[in-house]
Amino acid sequence: MKNVKLGNLAITIKLVGRTQRDYAKCCIEEAPDDFLCIIKKKTRSLEQNALMWSHLTDVSQQVDWYGRRLSPEDWKAIFTASLKKMDTVPGIDGGVVVLGQATSKMNAGELNDLIELIRAFGAERNVRWTI
Repeated sequence: MKNVKLGNLAITIKLVGRTQRDYAKCCIEEAPDDFLCIIKKKTRSLEQNALMWSHLTDVSQQVDWYGRRLSPEDWKAIFTASLKKMDTVPGIDGGVVVLGQATSKMNAGELNDLIELIRAFGAERNVRWTI
């Protein structure tokens, strides 16, 4: 499996078996010194992202939060803060700022945990899911 031509390409290899691992090793061996190798957990899928936003929209349309209807984006901040046990600090001009993690940085498992949190919250409040 020699003669891997990397050029200026970025290569992503999903490690699902021996063949993919061998190919990854070959790419590393053939890569020039100024290349970068990153090994990380699989990121969230487009399907997970769509499900998350559908659930956030359902909650935003069906749940009053302390007398207010919040946007899907606001609910995402609430659920993410709850999942990650995030901290708050005073804002520059008053109010409060939540310090936390963007869902775009979550891996597939973390986003699954977030979706399960949304589902559990919705189940307690009789939210009807569109998907």
